[in-house]
Order: sequence, then C-alpha cells, then structure tokens
Amino acid sequence: MANNFLTPPRDVSDLLNCKQCARLSDFLQTVKKQNIDYHARPVSAFGDEHPKLLIVGLAPGMHGANRTGRPFTGDYAGILLYQTLHKFGFATHPESISMDDGLRLIGCRITNAVKCLPPGNKPLPQEVRQCNGYLAAELNTFIRHNGVALLALGTVAHQAVLMGLQLKNKDYPFAHGAIHQLPLSNGLKLYDSYHCSRYNTQTKRLTVAMFEQLFGQIAAEIHP
Repeated sequence: MANNFLTPPRDVSDLLNCKQCARLSDFLQTVKKQNIDYHARPVSAFGDEHPKLLIVGLAPGMHGANRTGRPFTGDYAGILLYQTLHKFGFATHPESISMDDGLRLIGCRITNAVKCLPPGNKPLPQEVRQCNGYLAAELNTFIRHNGVALLALGTVAHQAVLMGLQLKNKDYPFAHGAIHQLPLSNGLKLYDSYHCSRYNTQTKRLTVAMFEQLFGQIAAEIHP
C-alpha cells in the first residue's frame, strides 16, 4: 500500500498557531483568561524525533497537557503511561511533571489525535477530522523513518490513526490488546489499548498488568 493519506498532511511546525476549529479555539481563549499560566494552546508531540514507537492519545487534558504543554503530563492519565514507559526502557524517568523536568523518551514519541483541549474532554467528529492532517503528517514522518509500532490509546485514537493512513475501521476493529498488521511495506503494526484515564484505571477496566503485558509485546517487537 502506498502512503496515500485521507487527509492531506499539514505542516506540524505551524501547529501552535492553528485556529481551524472555532469551538476549540474559543474554548482555549476562555481557559487562558481563567488560567493565565496555562499553556492553553495546541499541544505538540513529545519524544524521540525518530522513534520506533509512536503513541497516540485522544486530546490534551484540562489540567494536564493543556496546562503543561506536554502530552500526558501533570494529570492522572499520565501516571501509568510514564511509569510503564520507564519500566520498559522508553523513558529516563517514571513520571512526567513539567516541560523542564529533564525527562527524555528513548525510541518513543507521544502525540494526540486532537491537539487542543476539547470541552468535556470530548472532541466532535469534525474536529477529529480537521486535526487529522497533523496526525497524518506525524504518521508520514514515522513511517519514513522506519517506525515499528503504533499504540492507540482508546477508540478515538485508533480510528484517527486509521483515518490518517486511509484504512477502514471495519477492517481493523478496536479491542484492548488487539494487534493489527497494517498493509504497509515496512510491516508496521498497530497495537490497541484502553485509554489510561482515571476512570479506566480506577474501575479496573485497564489494570497495570494489562498495560504492561501489551508493552511487553511492543518491546519484544522493537527489541527482539
């Protein structure tokens, strides 16, 4: 399969200035007025420039990435993620606190399907589509630099990845622990996990053992 993207890739270098989604842009302006020290702008990807693992989440959290400017940083959702990344050798520290905490990712990069904080943590379908050009560009770069594994955290992220790669949802149904062999020349695989949100971890829908089992499989694929 050629790398033909459903949404034309957009210049990620201009991400911080994006205001294409009026609802999200207006919401961020309101949040910034109420929290002047918050990042409250689109959140860029974080990690290795040429990763073997690309993790795709949903969107920045109000008091996490939207506050700190780094994906999954400063709120509950990042606790399990960064602990697990450290355990499997993808991060230099087991927690991510702020942009200047010295944390580095090793062979790994984290991004989101939607780059701006959505009201109620729920982006609209048209916002996911509008933002998909940025994800498509990230996927394009990831593939060109011989990425090995994609990890989608939740259904929205899973479907956004497929949208960016011009693949059909029905051919690659989401399920926690599912591993999809994608029809790309480099043998790229898409791994699925429930999102590491407070709700999912506290209700045990996603346990530490479940998350670590999946990361064990990814690590074995990357470092056989």
